[in-house]
Amino acid sequence: MKNNKSGLKIGQIVVTLSVLFIVAASTQLFIISKNNNIKTETRNVGLEEKNDTRKIVATSRSGNYRESTIKQITEIDNISEDVVEEKLEESKNYRSIEEIQISKDMDLTISTGISKEDFKKLMKNLKFDTSRFFYENSDIIYDLCQKYELNEIFFCGLIAGEAGWDISERHRNNCNYISMMSKGRLIKYTTTKEGLEAAAKLLHTKYFSEGGMYYSGKTLEDVQKMFCPKSSKWVNLIYDCMQQIVK
Repeated sequence: MKNNKSGLKIGQIVVTLSVLFIVAASTQLFIISKNNNIKTETRNVGLEEKNDTRKIVATSRSGNYRESTIKQITEIDNISEDVVEEKLEESKNYRSIEEIQISKDMDLTISTGISKEDFKKLMKNLKFDTSRFFYENSDIIYDLCQKYELNEIFFCGLIAGEAGWDISERHRNNCNYISMMSKGRLIKYTTTKEGLEAAAKLLHTKYFSEGGMYYSGKTLEDVQKMFCPKSSKWVNLIYDCMQQIVK
């Protein structure tokens, strides 16, 4: 009888231990599974945050965020700043050449809105550019117009009107393309870029900036009052040259 009771107790102990073992194993598996789920969720959240950052960086076009945008993109994609600059340039919304509009009373400080690539294409196909001066210097002209807030068609039309489409020898030798004078003579500049920048800067600071020495407004007639006051044909001359560019 004693042996039967002892066997029963041993059996109960074995069953109890088995149950405890199963419970412990189940608990351990649950903890491991939960930890794995947490790690997976954390990894997914990290990826989502990175993707969100990439999306924000790629679509941000505000000039105030340009520097930080470039930094973020280079850190995320490990690409050079030059490549980023090109991509940001490509993302801008430009007008097409066909959308360029000009008029005699237009604001000469407003850009055409076309890209540099299209501007160069426009100059390349300009049949009146017999000397190829405008096409060969299209990069400089475009950049100066952006820097000094000049309409590209006006600036080219002014050069053509003052120096001729073939750029007269006198203007070419002095690198002075809009007849800037001092003591009755053309001012001499040493390089094409220097002469073009001097012209763009003069127009911006003295003719188109309120308070400028020759400021009268921002149309051809306004500029003519001080730029070429004795000529009644100057406005038509410059405007005809502008029309030849966009025909």
